[in-house]
Amino acid sequence: MQFEAILPAPFGALGVHIAGDMLTGLEFLPHGHSLLDARNPLIDRIAAELDAYYADPLHRFMLPMAPHGSDFRQRVWHALLAIPAGQTRSYGDIARELGSAPRAVGQAVGDNPIPILIPCHRVIAADGSLGGFMHSRIGYSQDIKRWLLQHENTHQHAA
Repeated sequence: MQFEAILPAPFGALGVHIAGDMLTGLEFLPHGHSLLDARNPLIDRIAAELDAYYADPLHRFMLPMAPHGSDFRQRVWHALLAIPAGQTRSYGDIARELGSAPRAVGQAVGDNPIPILIPCHRVIAADGSLGGFMHSRIGYSQDIKRWLLQHENTHQHAA
């Protein structure tokens, strides 16, 4: 899949998809992936906002996003936006809030096209385990989920 940019990240790289003046997708890419520097005001904003998050996990993203998905997926992704940095919720918690089933919520969480900004990494299994993490076209990486949660949790303890 063609990216408009590939940005560096502490855990590898992020492939960026945009449409017009909207962010439509981020994909996790492995360490060593070639970067693609695109000079574009939106890409520059995305890079700056991600850098601000890497420096401070309490950073609030102010980017125009257009995640494509069904009404149900949109409802799930909206629920994810309400989970504060440094906190987690279970798939079952979100399912109860939306009147759905945990498995359906898990599928929608896994289909999140804009991870980090829509914080799907903050959703864990009821038993406290990480659960799935399937945002990369190359497979999922619980190492990235662990990194994101530790990044946010470390900041919470330092505050």
